[in-house]
Amino acid sequence: MSEQPIDGITAVTVAGAEPAPGPAEGAPALGLGASVPPADAAAKTTGVYPYTADLWAEGLLWAAVLRAPHPRARIRGIDTSEAAALPGVRAVVTHLDVGGTPPGDRPPLAADEVRYHGEPVAAVAADHPETARLAAAAIAVEYEVLPPVTDPEKVFEAEPLHPDGNIIRHIPLRHGDPNMNGEIVVEGVYRIGRQDPAPIGAEAGLAVPRPDGGVEVYTGSTDPHGDRDRLAACLGLEQEQVKVYVTGVPGAFGDREDLGFELPLALLAIRTASPVKLAATREESFLGHPHRHPTMLRYWHHADREGKLVKVEAQLLMDAGAYADGSAEALAAAVSFAAGPYRVPNAVVDGWAVRTNNPPSGHLRGEGALQVCAAYEGQMDKLAARLGLDPAEVRARNVLSTGDPLPTGQAVTCPAPVAELLRAVRESPLPPPPDEDWVLPGGPDGAADPGAVRRGVGYALGMVHMLGAEGADEVSTATVKVEGSVATVLCAAVETGQGFATLARQIVQEVLGVEEVHVAPVDTDQPPAGPGLRGRNTWVSGGAVERAAKMVRTQLLQPLAATFGMSAELLTIADGKITSYDGVLSTTVAEALEGKELWATAQCRPHPTEPLNAAGQGDAFVGLAFAAVRAVVDVDVELGSVRVVEMAIAQDVGRILNPAQLRARIEAGVTQGVGTALMEHLRVARGVVRRPDFADYALPTALDVPEIRIVKLLEERDVVAPFGAKAAGAAPVVVSPAAVAAAVRAATGRPVNRLPIRPQSAVVTAGQAGAAGAAGAVPGPAGVPA
Repeated sequence: MSEQPIDGITAVTVAGAEPAPGPAEGAPALGLGASVPPADAAAKTTGVYPYTADLWAEGLLWAAVLRAPHPRARIRGIDTSEAAALPGVRAVVTHLDVGGTPPGDRPPLAADEVRYHGEPVAAVAADHPETARLAAAAIAVEYEVLPPVTDPEKVFEAEPLHPDGNIIRHIPLRHGDPNMNGEIVVEGVYRIGRQDPAPIGAEAGLAVPRPDGGVEVYTGSTDPHGDRDRLAACLGLEQEQVKVYVTGVPGAFGDREDLGFELPLALLAIRTASPVKLAATREESFLGHPHRHPTMLRYWHHADREGKLVKVEAQLLMDAGAYADGSAEALAAAVSFAAGPYRVPNAVVDGWAVRTNNPPSGHLRGEGALQVCAAYEGQMDKLAARLGLDPAEVRARNVLSTGDPLPTGQAVTCPAPVAELLRAVRESPLPPPPDEDWVLPGGPDGAADPGAVRRGVGYALGMVHMLGAEGADEVSTATVKVEGSVATVLCAAVETGQGFATLARQIVQEVLGVEEVHVAPVDTDQPPAGPGLRGRNTWVSGGAVERAAKMVRTQLLQPLAATFGMSAELLTIADGKITSYDGVLSTTVAEALEGKELWATAQCRPHPTEPLNAAGQGDAFVGLAFAAVRAVVDVDVELGSVRVVEMAIAQDVGRILNPAQLRARIEAGVTQGVGTALMEHLRVARGVVRRPDFADYALPTALDVPEIRIVKLLEERDVVAPFGAKAAGAAPVVVSPAAVAAAVRAATGRPVNRLPIRPQSAVVTAGQAGAAGAAGAVPGPAGVPA
């Protein structure tokens, strides 16, 4: 093994690692549309990829954070003397050392009051990680324990939990005629649990002091410029004195955007004048980052006797936890998409995001959209049962199309092929009936009785928005440099596993015909590219890379074209060759680039959006993506155990840029959705997180993943998006849990109004034995009792 220096920091690597495998035989090798493998694939699969936790620096100290043991308490005093006196301890910091004004409503270290279990109170730097942990435990904090408010429904009458009050945002959406009623009304109450992003790699970071009194932070951030700005504000420094380097991100699902342990690290580095590192334990990871918003949803769907929707009424209550973070944005998505991808002429939706003393909620794939999808699809199943119609047919009679308005009044101008997606999964062949070797719910050695197993088929449709919303200034800058036959891309879009680095290589290969393309590491000396979520990297940063590459292309082709007295637009680049329309000019890209150094910088900024007004109306979103999922499940109705047999998905992708990568993203999204539906739930009792570890927090393993069949990838290009592509990873996460719940309803006849689905929700008692035969239920195949 060897060590590779990175600006004074070292990362462990292995010499002679094998290069990433090439594309499949017969597929295009380069450019857009090719299954180009990630450049870091071999390093990650062989375990030699340098993540943040692998970083090292000369004179390194170790940090530990003291976290509050109570969900709510006043801090009467903090005594750090015993901790500071321990041998090897170099510094102890509290809120008194925060020299600036923190942005937002969350203090980096609790000052007068702790508002959730696990909130950071103090931090220690020491010569050894165990010394740092012992010193953190030795800090004496005098708490006045207060009764926590953990029920979101009770915060409206509770005393203020925060100086800004208990209500973060209320959106009262009104669309059409609020007094319009339908002949058929179905009501439902739904609850969505607290899902954790659960990255396989826990958070880690390294802070290094600068000679000018500033600090450099190495971390797996997905929003480095946002982190830099927040750090500078908290530390009372100029932005130029803080630099953030993005190192290996060990998994991110729209999270890793909050300022967590980086501030204590930076404080300790400045105080000790030494590099300071923190590698969080799994418990610290669970306690330290935000989770998906637990949400209670009450719905009334009005329809005529043909099943056409007349009005949707909804009340949404999102538990933001102790601080606001991204809750206002999540609520906007939930309220806007509360009726789903269906035509709804009238809507009355009230949504609230409120503070409690529960752990903070924040960004996580499909925030807001996932919660309402589970609820409105439950309502569509109820409507089908009431009318005696097939659940897929009720959906087909109401699907949204391009040109239809959302309940926010915004017209859907992008492709919205919802009907075609539903038709694709509906017409796809069902999996065969189980044979004598079939796997029962609970696994091959489970306790299920084949005579108690029923099969159910459920459908779900859903939508997500891309990019920021409500007036967010979406912009990214990229530079493309070409020297000889090697191109380099500089863009601050973070590679989080979604494939931006691979896409950037493909774009340059496509536009310039250069095979060797490198993507430079990300730091805040580069212009901002924004956070890496909601398809931003593909749309905004990919668009910036494309524009910069096209500018370089013009620089390359114009002199050649001028030599032959023609326009550069008459030259094409393909297969590494430059040719003119008439064949007079023909040369290789390598020959044309020989001895040249070309570069260009470009920006991409999508069309602006606007905030929702007082009635929840406005053009708040740049673009939308849609998906349809059909789930097939086997349920032991005596034990309540569920096995997902198959997930069939059809998705609106705009344009396929990398087939292999796209399929991997969709399969991963479906898998995460199955986890949401059946197992992922962070248990919190009276504000205290119970067993924050992977022994108690269950994630899908290879044995839990069903057969995932991508039955249709619909390429209908969005003309306002670069390349016409749409976000791919979030839509399957949003729709899959609702489809699994629908399939369990079909198998059991039970309401199934909670996620994750509890065993008691899937048990059919003797008095309910005939329920599964109601409209909307799907008979089991031969050999499986219906």
